[in-house]
Amino acid sequence: MNVLMVITSHDELGNTGRKTGFWLEELAAPYYVFKDAGAAITLASPKGGRPPLDPKSNEAEFRTELTIRFENDSTAETQLGTTVRLDRVRQEDYDTVFYPGGHGPMWDLADDPNSIKLIESFIAAGKTIAVVCHSTGALRHVKAPDGTLLVRGKKVTGFTNGEEDEVGLTKVVPFLVEGEMLKLGATFSKTANWTPHVVRDGLLITGQNPHSSGPAAEMLLAAVGQTVKSAAA
Repeated sequence: MNVLMVITSHDELGNTGRKTGFWLEELAAPYYVFKDAGAAITLASPKGGRPPLDPKSNEAEFRTELTIRFENDSTAETQLGTTVRLDRVRQEDYDTVFYPGGHGPMWDLADDPNSIKLIESFIAAGKTIAVVCHSTGALRHVKAPDGTLLVRGKKVTGFTNGEEDEVGLTKVVPFLVEGEMLKLGATFSKTANWTPHVVRDGLLITGQNPHSSGPAAEMLLAAVGQTVKSAAA
């Protein structure tokens, strides 16, 4: 199985003067779901090279066994330092794509034309994909094969208004994930703040927050594994 993971290249937290980027748990947890299942993983980002890590995601309270494993994994660190530029990846080379979150995607992946086309190509090819947390925002301009917005009428989840309020960034982010999905006609599903929550609707899997990234990857792995096995039969 060939898995593509798309990571943000954006490192400025609005006009706060603080840094942002990808959230480490949201990369590490799914990375090892895929790696431990024997999948080949490719990391990509809009600018290529090493994507910015949200420094807060590496603070003691947010570190996990998997984030520590990732930091001590020379292969993973080499991959992270040499991500492929997003305009150079092709859907045809992968069985699925997974988007980790962090606040960074709100400023680049949400409007990146290469990302939009990439997601559309996976859906058009009938391949299940997953996005988590703020990367649900990367779906805002994505269209289904019939030309309608992909999320319209779909059940999705992502970083909630309540979670954004708790981290004090409601007025900093360019839009609120929950509010944007509702505005676009999606049915937004959520549980209590910071609890794992994953939703599947057809070819789309979405996760609510960092703690949902591992479970979302597990759901994606199961869905894609069935497809790959069927194709090989």
